[in-house]
Amino acid sequence: MIKRIVLVFLALLLLLAAAVGVNTLRHGSRQLQVAPAPPLAVDTAAVADKLAGTIRFRTVSSADDPALNLEEFRKLHAYLEQRFPLVHQRLKREVVGGLSLLYTWQGSDPAAKPVALMAHHDVTPIAAGTEDRWQVPPFDGVVKDGYVWGRGAWDDKGNLVAQLEAVEMLLASGFQPRQTVYIVSGADEEVAGLRGAAQVVKLLQERKVRLDFVIDEGLVLAQGLVPGVAAPTALIGVAEKGYITVKLKATAPAGHASMPPPPGTSVIVKMGAALQRLDQEQFPARLRGVARELFETLAPEMRGMQRVVLSNLWLFGPLVESQLAKAPTTNAMLRTTTALTIVNAGNKFNVIPGQAEAILDVRILPGDTRETVLQHVREKAGPGIEVSSVGGSTDPTPITSTQSAPYHVLEHTLRSLYPDTVVAPALYVAGSDSQHFVPIADSIFRFSPVRVKPEDVSRLHGTNERISTTNLAEMVRFYHQLLANLNAPAT
Repeated sequence: MIKRIVLVFLALLLLLAAAVGVNTLRHGSRQLQVAPAPPLAVDTAAVADKLAGTIRFRTVSSADDPALNLEEFRKLHAYLEQRFPLVHQRLKREVVGGLSLLYTWQGSDPAAKPVALMAHHDVTPIAAGTEDRWQVPPFDGVVKDGYVWGRGAWDDKGNLVAQLEAVEMLLASGFQPRQTVYIVSGADEEVAGLRGAAQVVKLLQERKVRLDFVIDEGLVLAQGLVPGVAAPTALIGVAEKGYITVKLKATAPAGHASMPPPPGTSVIVKMGAALQRLDQEQFPARLRGVARELFETLAPEMRGMQRVVLSNLWLFGPLVESQLAKAPTTNAMLRTTTALTIVNAGNKFNVIPGQAEAILDVRILPGDTRETVLQHVREKAGPGIEVSSVGGSTDPTPITSTQSAPYHVLEHTLRSLYPDTVVAPALYVAGSDSQHFVPIADSIFRFSPVRVKPEDVSRLHGTNERISTTNLAEMVRFYHQLLANLNAPAT
């Protein structure tokens, strides 16, 4: 009997191994095979000089003061007009919400849905005390050692200059887009975009505009950032997490510290226990939706056991989930995250405080909502803790289908320009101005053709922000080819 059980077990094991092996081989590469894009000569030095010039304008935005650096923004607008003359002669330019720019390039086919290229021109401030750590002063706009250095070089003036240069070149060649093309450049993206992108959307809604697709900043051409994939990976953000700021408040009678309340009843202890539960009992990790499609797309490009495991998520899904949840970058792709960011209680060493407050920053995974977040926080915080939403918030965006025609155009463009690059959908865990376009756009992509290596990640909003002049020229070619492909006959 025991021998028969062992034989049956071995047979089942062999069948399972065979199924895993066949399934691994059956999942071939999803990468498009397309003809190379025609070569395009870009004046790399000239484009780098244009970008360097934009960096010299200190366009730091403020949520509270719309007039902060007003003249710097206006000087930048005048500079763009000078450096991109054809764009400003032939496209309609409007200033929206005080400082944001909307360019309209009228298409030849009124029936064709328009598209929008987005790139904000406001920047984040330099962290106090870090100025002397920059190899080049952050607002000097210097081209050095093959890089354009300074705040905004990557985020997001590089994209704006690349888009305008591509349009300038297309205009010079006599190109006429079939679809109307909008270029949207917000002046307050870093502080939520309510004065800029949101007002552009309102204006386009009034004009009954419905967009085929929007492409905005977001994910990048990752080099060495995706474990197991040797090739550069173009990660296309097809959805964006929502966010909500949650306030917790506990109250109790205040008193003298010489006569403390019974154990477990002070507001500090109550709040501490609530925060510990929220930290330890997070939303569950779920390898589904965009995250699952990402790994299913990457699996055929991997080797060895990584390919086997990711090609058989039906079997190894729980194992993959547990491993991905251990790293902050991949954990954020799998769940609604809860970060404890601010705690306040007490103001004197000998007074029992009567109130304690805490702030949570919650980034919401598609499938969850602001309401489910508040419900989760109330359940985990427990009785005696008041829970409310403060400030702005938004639900996650819809997921753009990878089977949509715009996604195929974007994929085709990337593969024609970067044939050694793996293209895959992904979830954008930060925020962008494109979230405001959900009501008027069929598809939204969060992607910049910026090459990013592990050592570059800290430069975003950090010290020594830069972009290589070679990469900047690649970005011009990308937008040039993307716009040209929109005129290609449907296949």
